[in-house]
Parts: sequence; C-alpha cells; structure tokens
Amino acid sequence: MKKVGKILGYFILFVAVVFVGAGIWFRIAPSDPTVWHTDPALAEPGPGRVVLKADGGDRAGPEFDMAPEAVLTQFDAIAMAEPRTTRLAGGPDKGRITYVSRSLVMGFPDYTTVEAVPTETGTQLIIHGRLRYGQSDMGVNSARVDRWLAQLGQG
Repeated sequence: MKKVGKILGYFILFVAVVFVGAGIWFRIAPSDPTVWHTDPALAEPGPGRVVLKADGGDRAGPEFDMAPEAVLTQFDAIAMAEPRTTRLAGGPDKGRITYVSRSLVMGFPDYTTVEAVPTETGTQLIIHGRLRYGQSDMGVNSARVDRWLAQLGQG
C-alpha cells in the first residue's frame, strides 16, 4: 500500500512539473512577427479563429467615416487597455497592427491582426483573431474582437 502511495505521489509531482513547465513555455515562447503579423485579408475562417472582412470572412469588418490612421489609433488604445495584451508589430501609422493577448492562468497567446483599409466612404477594418496552440479557443477570440469593436462603437 505504501508503494502505491509513493507512486501516486511521484505521478502527481510529475504532472505538476509538466503543468508548470508548459505554463512557462507558453509565456516565454517567442512570437515571430513574420509569422503572425500577416495580411488579415488573406485569412480564412476556421476553428480557433475569427475573420472579419468583406468577402469570405465570418462577417464583414465594420466601416467608419474616419481616416484609417484615426480608426487604428482608437482601436489601438482599446486593445492596449486590455489586460495581458501587448503590441507585437505595426502601429496606427503603419495601417496594420498585430496584438498578442495571453490567457490568465496558462498564458496561452492569441494573436489579433487588424488592418484599416480606405474605402469610398471612409475606412473598413479587416480583423483576424487566432490562437497559437490547440484546436479550439472556445470563442475567446471572437468575444475579444466583439468587445473591442463594441468599445469602438461598432459592436
């Protein structure tokens, strides 16, 4: 009986070490901008992602009657106010920005790329939110994008 308890103790220790190690890896794994700061207009909808664009997305991206840089400046302020969110690449003056948002417990990174495209009547946002690890984000990326757009007045 003591042997079973000892084995169980080692197993629990092993699982704890794996859990902590995975949590550390998810937090320190590098995010290469050449991989994640990509054209959101080329993105395709699928599991673990949300795509807002005029054609072929989950839905069309919102339109604004402002200049692209003004829209991205407001969007950037909203995104950067989100807990555990940082800017990976780009900026309002570049026309495209990619953010990394991390989950609270394990630090899983999700990437959101937003691009402001001039239209005849103003600016349309094209947005691609996606996970890095796993197959499903349980709607987290879509909810984040919807929350940011709501704060922008377009939710």
